[in-house]
Amino acid sequence: MASAAIIIPTYNERENIERLIREIRARLTDARVIVVDDNSPDGTGQIVDAIAARDPCVYAVHRPGKLGLGTAHIAGMRRAFELHADPILTMDADFSHDPRYLPALIAALDRFDVVIGSRYVRGGGMEGRDCKLRLVSWGANLFARTMLGLHAHDCTAGFRAYRRAVLDSIELDRIFSNGYSFLIEMLFLCQARGWRIGEVPIVYQDRQLGQSKISRAEIYKATYTVMRLTYRRMRMTRDTLLGRVQK
Repeated sequence: MASAAIIIPTYNERENIERLIREIRARLTDARVIVVDDNSPDGTGQIVDAIAARDPCVYAVHRPGKLGLGTAHIAGMRRAFELHADPILTMDADFSHDPRYLPALIAALDRFDVVIGSRYVRGGGMEGRDCKLRLVSWGANLFARTMLGLHAHDCTAGFRAYRRAVLDSIELDRIFSNGYSFLIEMLFLCQARGWRIGEVPIVYQDRQLGQSKISRAEIYKATYTVMRLTYRRMRMTRDTLLGRVQK
């Protein structure tokens, strides 16, 4: 029987990674933990190597530099494919995504094909984040949902569980986005293919250790991604309407 795999992209997360892996393994004893490290100068990758040497369920994927969240997810997914994992989950390394929610995400796959750990459904929320950042997050989600017709409330969350079949249906190498906007594009593609998307509530805890990786450039990239996908959605709608007329 296939085991779950949890993908964790890292860049300078030495303060968090060992404890995070320990807590994941305590909750999901059969799960594979795949850490995709972008050559962290603080030695995060070497810490994961040491853990992997004594725990056969922990895997390190080393990349030559900081190549973006989206491509890190794809690299982790490809390693999970090699391990025949199902389902495949993604989460952040900074404890903003608490491992205690992992069993709930997996359980919800009995009803859905993609499950999001959501801040914006009943029971969800955020702690430790100032009002300005809360407003930016809320506005980004509203913008993406409105422009792309997304049904999920938390479109930018990286805490997700996918059935293997969902990822098999998507041409990962053709995804254009490589930063945080990758999360929006993935959700758009999953919905466009008709997969059932559900949400379970989580309380997002802003990082306590290390530095945030979200920059102003990432916000600009996300805006561009939404506009690019909006144009694509309009073309898809036009083609569908033309097809009906021709019939």
